[in-house]
Amino acid sequence: MMIAEVSEKLGISQDTLRYYERIGLIPPVNRKKNGIRDFTEEDCRWVNFIKCMRSAGLPIEALIEYGTLFQQGDETIEARKEILIEQRKELITKMEDMKKTLERLDYKIRRYEQLVAEKEKTLRRPED
Repeated sequence: MMIAEVSEKLGISQDTLRYYERIGLIPPVNRKKNGIRDFTEEDCRWVNFIKCMRSAGLPIEALIEYGTLFQQGDETIEARKEILIEQRKELITKMEDMKKTLERLDYKIRRYEQLVAEKEKTLRRPED
């Protein structure tokens, strides 16, 4: 599959796909005799994995390390698992922080809604 097709299929720019390959986020993509990238379904699964992990905020460095270990074979399974466990812990912490922020925003929004309602009530009072 050509890079334009992968870009369209996965909703990721061609430049980003090239960047991901260049920095080692995804394994090197096979090329045709003319040098054009020829993505396989496995390559697409890697791109989807990276896209998912990045959207959750996982750092590029951890994902590069994971990919490098993956390419080294099964003897790195434990190390890869440890990276994922650590990233999961960090993601849970971020989610808890985000939940606290969301709760605070909800409180502030409710408070402003109360203030607006009180102001409108005061404005609607008939004069004595």
